[in-house]
Amino acid sequence: KALLFIMAAVILEENTSEAFDQGNFKKCDQSSFCQRQRNYKPSQSPYKALYSSLQSISGSHVYLDVVNTENQQQFTLDVHGMEDGMIRLRMNELTPLKPRYEVPNTIHEVGAQNFILTQNDANQTITMRLANNPTIHALISCQPFRFDVFDDSEPVFSINSRHLLNIEHLREKQAPKPPAEEPIKDETAEETADQLEAEEKEEKIEEKETSEDQPGMWEETFKTHTDSKPRGPESIGLDTSFVNFKHVYGIPEHADKLALGSTIGAEPYRLYNLDVFEYDLDSKAALYGSIPFMIGHNAKRTVGLLWLNSAETWIDVDSSDDSKGMLGTVFGYFAGQENVPEVNIHWMSESGVIDVYLMLGPSPKDVMRQYTTLTGTTYFPPKWSIAYHQSRWNYKDEDDVKTVDAAFDEHDIPYDCLWLDIEHTDGKRYFTWDTLKFPNPIKMQDDVAAKGRKMVTIIDPHIKTDANYHIYREAQAKGYFIQNKDGGEFRGWCWPGDSAYLDFTLPQVRSWWASQFALDIYKGSTLNLFTWNDMNEPSVFNGPEITMHKDIKHGGGWEHRHVHNMYGILQQASTVDGQLARSGGNERPFVLSRAFYIGTQKYGAIWTGDNTAEWGHLEYSVPMLLTIGLCGISHCGADGGFFKNPDPELLTRWYQAAAYQPFFRAHAHIDTTRREPWLYDEQYKNVIRGAIRERYELMPYWYTLFYQSHINGEPTMRPLWYEFPSDPELFAKDDSFMVGSALLVKPVVERSTWATQVYLPGKSGWYDVKTNQYFPSPNTISMATPLAKIAVLQKGGTIIPRQLRVRRCSALMTQDPYTLYVALDPQGKAEGEMYLDDGHTFNYKGIFNYKKLTFENNVLTASSLNNTASWETSSWLERVIVMGTRQPSVITVESDGATTNLGFSFEPNLRVLTIRKPGVNLQKDWKIQIN
Repeated sequence: KALLFIMAAVILEENTSEAFDQGNFKKCDQSSFCQRQRNYKPSQSPYKALYSSLQSISGSHVYLDVVNTENQQQFTLDVHGMEDGMIRLRMNELTPLKPRYEVPNTIHEVGAQNFILTQNDANQTITMRLANNPTIHALISCQPFRFDVFDDSEPVFSINSRHLLNIEHLREKQAPKPPAEEPIKDETAEETADQLEAEEKEEKIEEKETSEDQPGMWEETFKTHTDSKPRGPESIGLDTSFVNFKHVYGIPEHADKLALGSTIGAEPYRLYNLDVFEYDLDSKAALYGSIPFMIGHNAKRTVGLLWLNSAETWIDVDSSDDSKGMLGTVFGYFAGQENVPEVNIHWMSESGVIDVYLMLGPSPKDVMRQYTTLTGTTYFPPKWSIAYHQSRWNYKDEDDVKTVDAAFDEHDIPYDCLWLDIEHTDGKRYFTWDTLKFPNPIKMQDDVAAKGRKMVTIIDPHIKTDANYHIYREAQAKGYFIQNKDGGEFRGWCWPGDSAYLDFTLPQVRSWWASQFALDIYKGSTLNLFTWNDMNEPSVFNGPEITMHKDIKHGGGWEHRHVHNMYGILQQASTVDGQLARSGGNERPFVLSRAFYIGTQKYGAIWTGDNTAEWGHLEYSVPMLLTIGLCGISHCGADGGFFKNPDPELLTRWYQAAAYQPFFRAHAHIDTTRREPWLYDEQYKNVIRGAIRERYELMPYWYTLFYQSHINGEPTMRPLWYEFPSDPELFAKDDSFMVGSALLVKPVVERSTWATQVYLPGKSGWYDVKTNQYFPSPNTISMATPLAKIAVLQKGGTIIPRQLRVRRCSALMTQDPYTLYVALDPQGKAEGEMYLDDGHTFNYKGIFNYKKLTFENNVLTASSLNNTASWETSSWLERVIVMGTRQPSVITVESDGATTNLGFSFEPNLRVLTIRKPGVNLQKDWKIQIN
């Protein structure tokens, strides 16, 4: 046992340390299918749609046969009209040798929309106009095959216009041919023209067969790992062009800028969930999550494209100047115009079928609605989960938990949740406790919960191979583990040492996993304990690229290569099901996952993984989170530097930035020094406390944003162009961001930055949230940013609810009074919304308060938006602060048929009016009149 432990420790140390080296991860030229697809550059596409095969299966479904004229392989083309201005294009082999993998249970059922078809026999084109969105139409050109999508007759998408459609058909592996015998030459015989032609044809066939059998098609080696490929080559490639766009966004996760950069002459973007420690910045390399969704935006419109695939995917982006106008000039719409911008995308996936969803917007909000209609809106998190979380690897024992919890109260710093990493378990056996360090886990949780707080424990997917460990023993007996390519149980190394991995692709495994969260099975757990799924890319320390071998087997006969990017979301969804079941479906779950995929937003939160306590990582956290939010996941955040020890200034600035990001957690590596806020000098502790308190004051606004995101799919943290879509100054801007539609935030991301240049878009003006000072816009200002301040401004024309009585956790503020901050635009108007419920149950589906707040003609009105039962609350309106107004003479409030005069004060220099104690109950409608 001692020897095995030493061997395990050596392997763990070797693999975790070499993970810092990007050489442990593939480049495109080390991936045979990426090489083949990237090198595929025919002068003209060999794919031809057979015009005579056109069928309208239903009014919304158009079908065509397609043939590759080089090898005569046949394919099906299906085009579907969808409600709300969306089109789906799908291609598969007509008669594949075996089924190709198709992603299951990811896309929600969406209504169909009929096409109005027009055929042109002369040039063999088919026009399909959406019946309910008549400005949108698609054009199929048959030879060569091409698919163009127009809105208002302007081209928006063009597919296969660059001839990069390339589907590697499934085939049998050819046995090597014996060397041909040299024929005896008959010098007296004359070769006829027919013989010469036959020989030439035979040579061409042999040449074609040789060219198709390229290295890496049937087996591939990276470092010491060999990937057998029993199905042979099955990759797919396709070019999709965004016509008349300069900027595209999306395809997380990468430590890169918000607007995607050109990859021509460089590495493509890669989507392949990987455990990457201390990742490089300004990189297209793969990280923990994969969402193959891309958004194009210009001053006129926003569009979206979803490439539905769960296999390893590489993506080339060509936004280089020398490509401009090449595509646009072929359209009559752009006749006479030079340098029409376009961004050309080359999608390359190792397996699957071509399945593309096109969303025509035309606004950013429209695209987010369309995308989340397909993939699901954000789960509605319990209120405590959007407050502040305290974590590290690891809080050592129950005394440590008690001490940390008490210190927050002692130093008057609020927090809502304390986290325990892997060291809390019995030898890295998940669902267990180290009984020496945590002998009374239920009492520990109850003590924390008595103050209104929660706890989280980590539960990873690797299962220690120990016959005495109940999770392993039962899963093995049921055959629930992934198998290696030869059929035995797959084993890999992770934190417990030798580990097996559950096959979450099987519904029975997911159900069983969910059952393990029952309170009588997960001993020592309570309803106040929630879950963190880490290492679920999945991470395998001794595997290729620190993950699973691609040729190991899942249920249904599929290899891991087909499902890799879905593994994490399947574990997270199963964990959510477990939390739902243990409370009888009453309590909203909270599950944090490191790996993510299309639709992760339906299940829980994610974070940007093992970043580094450096200024550059703080800077890049903003574009990374903006990108993740644009791909549907609203509940996301970046820890304050997992590796290394931040100096006090960096840590303080990170807290200030994170307080305005959706998921707000402090976390650190086991080898870092402790960094609880009270361990720093008084000036830093006070500023960190202030940043956390700002988050708690804004909890009513954040909670309203998460409800809205749950309803309509909009991200809570947004790029500036999302709110100001026609301002080109913003299209590549990612040093600042919006929280909802009302707050602009520009974090300090460089050392000793005591003043910050801030660009203020729009025409409504902005107010400094600390001083209430007004700034007209559009405008660039210099704002003082001493240690205690970053740039946060409220947009003119908005209303934000706050709670200024900050307590030690959010649960204790549930019935506390509210203050409204009304920022008037130049027309003297403002509006906002305010949502209230119990904060933690599913009763919100029928019992809540949702108010529309409107200020116009010197009247502030609160009116109900819900027609369901009101949630009973004793919360009342304590104060209203109106910025940008004139001094009144009389102010009255009307509620329940009674009118009352109110006291107030006015600051003439800032033009700020403070209305004291309106006193109205927040579940009621009311009106404040300013005379």
